[in-house]
Amino acid sequence: MNAAEQPPARWSAVLALTLCVSTLIASEFMPVSLLTPIAADLRLSAGEVGQAISISGLFAVITSLVVARISALADRRHLLLGLTLLMLVSGLMVAGARNYAMLMLGRALVGVVIGGFWSMSAATVMRLVPAQDVPRALAVLNGGNALATTIAAPLGSFIGQFVGWRWAFFLVVPLAALTFAWQWLTLPPMRSAGQRPPANSLALLARPAVRKGMAAVFLMFAGQFAVFTYFRPFLEQQAHLSVSLLSLVLLGMGLAGVLGNILIGRLVRYSLDAALTAPSLALAAIAVLLVVSGTNPLAAGGLLLLWGFVGTPAPVAWWTWLARTLPDDAEAGGGLMVAVVQLAITLGAGGGGILFDALGYGACFLAGGALLASAALLGAAGASATAPVHRASRR
Repeated sequence: MNAAEQPPARWSAVLALTLCVSTLIASEFMPVSLLTPIAADLRLSAGEVGQAISISGLFAVITSLVVARISALADRRHLLLGLTLLMLVSGLMVAGARNYAMLMLGRALVGVVIGGFWSMSAATVMRLVPAQDVPRALAVLNGGNALATTIAAPLGSFIGQFVGWRWAFFLVVPLAALTFAWQWLTLPPMRSAGQRPPANSLALLARPAVRKGMAAVFLMFAGQFAVFTYFRPFLEQQAHLSVSLLSLVLLGMGLAGVLGNILIGRLVRYSLDAALTAPSLALAAIAVLLVVSGTNPLAAGGLLLLWGFVGTPAPVAWWTWLARTLPDDAEAGGGLMVAVVQLAITLGAGGGGILFDALGYGACFLAGGALLASAALLGAAGASATAPVHRASRR
C-alpha cells in the first residue's frame, strides 16, 4: 500500500474496538470470580461451572478456524457489529440462566465472539489507521485487554457479593449496547474484495518450528487455566478468605499483572529464550507451592500476586516469537495461535474441573504445574528454532 492509499486515522473506531475488547474479556473471565455463587444458585459443582469457561474456549476454537474465510468474503464492519450483538445476547442469557443448559449456551455464544473478534482484530486495525500508527493502535487495543483482565475478577466478586452474580453478568449488556452504537458510528466499510484467500492456518503445522512452539503455547495455557479457574473455591475452602479479602487478592493479582506487562518487554528484548521459558517454570513452581503452603492466607495471597505478575504478561513473548517465526504468514499464524490458546483453555479448565471435583485442589494444581513445566521445556525448543527460521525468511 503506497502513501496515497493509506487509510485516514480513525482513532475513535480504535477506541470503540478497545471498549469491545474490555467488555469481551470481562465477560470471558467473569465466571472465575463468581464460580462459587453460580454453583450454589444453580445447584452445580465447582467443576461443572468451570466448564462454562471451557465451552467458551471450544466455540472460540471453531470460530477462529473459519472466520478468516468468512471475512475474506464479507464486510468486516458487518461481522464486528454482528459479533457485538451476539455478546449482548450472551450477557442476557447468562444473567437470566435458570439451568445449566442456558448457562452453557450463553457461554458458547461468548466463545463465538472471542474467536471471531480476536482473529480479525489485527487486520481490522490495519484498515483503521496508517501503517506507521498500527503498533500504537494495537497497543491501545491490548490496553483494553490488560484493563479488563485487571478489574474483571475483583469487580465481579465485589458486585456479586452485594447484588448477586446475575447482576455482575448483566453489566455486559449495557456495555455491549454502547460498544455496538460506537462501532456503528465510527467503523468504515472494510471489504476484502480482490484479495487472495488467506493461508490455511492448520497447514502451518507442517513446519517443525511452528509445531514445537504451538505445543508449548498449548501446554502453557492449559496449565494456567487448570489452576487459575479454581482460585476462588481454593481461597474460600482452603485459605478461608472472606469475599471482601478474596476480591482484594484478585485485584492485587490483576495489578501485579499490569506491572508484569510493563516489564515483560525488557525481558523479551534482552532474551527471547528466557521470556519463552522462565514464566512457565515460575508458574509451575507457584502451583506446587500453593499445594504445599497455600492454605495459609498470607502465603496464598502472596503466591497469587506472583501468579498475576508472571502469568498475565507471559503470552507477550509468544506473540513476539510468532512474528519472528512467521513474518510472511503472521495473519494465518495469528488465527492458529487463537485456536491453540482457546483449545488449551477449554481442555485446561475442563480437565482441572474434573480433577477438582474428584480428587481436590491438590491434584488439580499439581496437574497444572506439570503442564506448565512441560511448556517450559518445549518453549526452550521453540526458542532455539526461532533464530534460524527468522533468518531464512529474510533471504
